[in-house]
Amino acid sequence: MTAASVSLDRAQGENVPANPVALAQATVGSLRISIQALGRQEVRVGIRPGKSGRTPLLIFNGIGARLELLAPLADEIDANREVIIFDIPGAGESPAPRLPFTLWEMARLTLLLLDRLGRDRVDVMGISWGGTLAQQFALQYPGRCRKLILAATTAGALMVPGNPLNLLRMATPRRYNDPGYWQANFGKLYGGAAHASSQLWCAFTEQSRPTSRRGYLYQQLALVGWTSLPFLPFLKNPTLILAGNDDRLVPLINARVMARLIPNSQLQIFEDGHLFIASKVEECAAAIDEFLFPN
Repeated sequence: MTAASVSLDRAQGENVPANPVALAQATVGSLRISIQALGRQEVRVGIRPGKSGRTPLLIFNGIGARLELLAPLADEIDANREVIIFDIPGAGESPAPRLPFTLWEMARLTLLLLDRLGRDRVDVMGISWGGTLAQQFALQYPGRCRKLILAATTAGALMVPGNPLNLLRMATPRRYNDPGYWQANFGKLYGGAAHASSQLWCAFTEQSRPTSRRGYLYQQLALVGWTSLPFLPFLKNPTLILAGNDDRLVPLINARVMARLIPNSQLQIFEDGHLFIASKVEECAAAIDEFLFPN
């Protein structure tokens, strides 16, 4: 099955809002940027080079997020390890597909990307929405995933929900497209350092751009009816689960449930909210490096 056959083809009419400056850049932090054509779907990819012999780390981002938001984390991870991040179709600078997609199809597109890059086996990390895709990829292609890292994420439709008002605030991409709205709701949405630090909001604003309404909707639709809960006991990959104790979107109980169900897993809790990957970037990178060592 090709990317085109699952409707992950280049959108007609509405693309993700272009950022000519970002598209012209050869690098974002330590990430080298390229556009990769997978069938008729193009994706924008950032790669931080590493040393041969080390298993590359593939990171899936949160809903509507662009790879720039993960550049600081990539910069902090062991310089010997290659890091691969790409804008999900409809987010960042990857054009939105014509039709909605499933997580199965997005995992398949990821496999096409790894084949194109010549990467046989990777470690996989997923953050928030990206954590559901990371679980799907590991379950769908266990032979291509060595270790799994799940950060600020859930098992899908059967999750323990956070504040209902926050779920409503997340229902549209307004937080990316309306700076005033995002600033007013930043702490309420994410908790932890986001509630107390204007510096974190400024950093996110600097690295964010308006996102496609259609792409955002497609990412939401990919989760409708999806859950990994019945399959987690069969997940054999060594798994590190990272969670914040003041996460207003994904309550800590979700991480505890996944840690109980995944046989070879460990849980690390940060004194922070949903954005601990950004507010505690050095501590997160250290936890990631220790878990992935030595390969």
